[in-house]
Amino acid sequence: MSRASSLQSRLAMGKFVITAEVTPPLSADREALLQKARPLKGLVDAVNVTDAASARAAMSSFASAALLAGEGIEPVLQVTCRDRNRIALAGDLLGAAAQGVQNMLILHGDDPKGGDQPDAKPVYDLDSRAVMTLAREMADGGKLPSGREIASPPHFFVGCADMPQNPAPDWEPKGLSAKADAGASFAQTQFCYDLEVARAYFARLADHGITERLSFIVGIGPIASARGARWMDENLFGVSIPADVIARMESAEDERQEGRKICVELMQGLAEIPGISGLHVMAPMQKSEAIAQVVSEAGVRSPD
Repeated sequence: MSRASSLQSRLAMGKFVITAEVTPPLSADREALLQKARPLKGLVDAVNVTDAASARAAMSSFASAALLAGEGIEPVLQVTCRDRNRIALAGDLLGAAAQGVQNMLILHGDDPKGGDQPDAKPVYDLDSRAVMTLAREMADGGKLPSGREIASPPHFFVGCADMPQNPAPDWEPKGLSAKADAGASFAQTQFCYDLEVARAYFARLADHGITERLSFIVGIGPIASARGARWMDENLFGVSIPADVIARMESAEDERQEGRKICVELMQGLAEIPGISGLHVMAPMQKSEAIAQVVSEAGVRSPD
């Protein structure tokens, strides 16, 4: 196995990367997953697979990541703390590594009470930073926390979540610093539709040296309608969609097409902001072809 994933190598070389995201299906059919991911092959550097997003059961993210790797699509495995104790986490991480999965995004996980099985009991044996440390110790130290040696240690490229914000004058990125200390090397963020907020945020991170410690891949995505934009602005924590963007979609003859045009413009604008190393394109309510279209039109990914 290569000591570095393609995503890790490209970021280390200073190339501007694009990642995308697919939600595994509620299906035992591998083709149901692969049909979602194939339109992205060759267009993006890696594809995230979510881990029971919104606390709703779906095909395992670990199995989904392995299926993508077998299809020649580099995966980013999303791992939540919600459903596994440290024994299961260590075993699943080794299993993922054995199938060629190196990139992982470690998350807290959505509360089961908001999912479709609200009586499910969350685990949270380890928090997200502790799982980052577990992965780092397994890879770099070749051991489990118990001291047991791993016969063939894995290689992991560990990521964390982030949320661009308009920083208050006294705000400091202490949480991000702690995640970097725990073992994170990159961050993928929540949707960011405001270039001014992005400029202010990444300038502050640079002031504190965080952009030298973490590679930031900023979330973006095409919006299908003005109604959808308003819903995201009002209901998605940490997401702010400027009023002029919503008004622009409301006045468009084809709202879906206008949403994609806005996304392309924002991708090009974000790519110019110092401290941003790539973009993470999400379109949870649209088909993967919508992601492929905006990635192709934006033209911001560094060539191979």
